[in-house]
Amino acid sequence: MNINESITVFFTLFAVIDMLGSIPILITLKQKIPDINPLKVTIASAILMISFLYIGELFLKYLGIDLQSFALAGSIVMFILGLEMVLGVDIFRSDPDTPSGSIVPVAFPIIAGSGTLTTILSLKAIYDKTTILMGIIPNLILIYIVLRATGFFEKKIGKSGMMVMRKFFGVILLSIAVKLFRTNL
Repeated sequence: MNINESITVFFTLFAVIDMLGSIPILITLKQKIPDINPLKVTIASAILMISFLYIGELFLKYLGIDLQSFALAGSIVMFILGLEMVLGVDIFRSDPDTPSGSIVPVAFPIIAGSGTLTTILSLKAIYDKTTILMGIIPNLILIYIVLRATGFFEKKIGKSGMMVMRKFFGVILLSIAVKLFRTNL
């Protein structure tokens, strides 16, 4: 295992996951799903990322799904989340009796979405699994910290600041979704 390669993998995944840029999205979702559990989300994200590292290609192949189709589906979900933020409408409705609110749509597709999972598969062409794992773990720690601090960020930014950020990052999320869709079409 090479430390420099692990750092490269960390920053690659850091850029794709974009936890800091996801703060407005997470705050918006927290208003709709107040019981988002940072530990559950982090564990679910870890399971998705690490599972995909070891069996992702095989799993998709078994289901008859190619990587591009998987990325397209993820981009559609991201697009819908972006629309919610920009237009102020609720498309994803939370069922108060469903405990998966911490998992969908937070762990998947926002954190461990198709972009993250396809990036992990792409990194396998360059780096060994241990190096990629050593890049995933610090990202999981960062995910947990950011999820725990969303209330702090919300207080510091304020309601009007949150509204501006929500709209701005909604457009950014829409743009990322369109780019992901176009790239994989």
